[in-house]
Amino acid sequence: MIAYLQGTVLESSEDHAIVVCGGIGYEVNLPPSSAQELVAGAEVSLYVAESISPYDGTSLYGFLHKEDKELWYLFKTAIPNTGPKKALEYLNKALRSVKDFHQAISNRDPKILTGIFGFTSKTAEKLITSLKDKIDAITVQGESKIKVMDQAPYMTDVLQALTALGYSPTESRRAVDKLFAQGLNPNEKLENIIKQALRVLKK
Repeated sequence: MIAYLQGTVLESSEDHAIVVCGGIGYEVNLPPSSAQELVAGAEVSLYVAESISPYDGTSLYGFLHKEDKELWYLFKTAIPNTGPKKALEYLNKALRSVKDFHQAISNRDPKILTGIFGFTSKTAEKLITSLKDKIDAITVQGESKIKVMDQAPYMTDVLQALTALGYSPTESRRAVDKLFAQGLNPNEKLENIIKQALRVLKK
């Protein structure tokens, strides 16, 4: 079983990469946020998990950090009807800030999961139900990246307004994250937050 790869990135795309190790190229599925960090010709080290399907054969899933692999495995095994690809989709959203995702699950806070991480309300409840007693098994490194939004209960309205204006949910969340990283007051008026987010999106 392949558990770790260290080699050179031959090529990468939105959600996978080919990593050459000892003259052999391994195609590895990755969370899009991790795939974006890979550069063709650069050295890379990945934690790897294998998944065997009767339809697709053996597939490799790669992770930049050990905790990412552990969280993916937790999604796959603890959440009902979740295969490796769906678990990777969940992981990609959680990687926005693993620390804050961990806290949202521990605090049973669906608002953070929907407003910041982009899960639907139904999925947020499923995540909390499935992971609330298991998430502490994952060791989380690093600091919080996202300021908790329970101080701004209308943040979902901000994201909905931006998507209604034609921006994708991902673009909208990134703009709001950037504003909070810059020190946005969570008690700022709804209209002002939308205007500031639009300025970020138009740059």
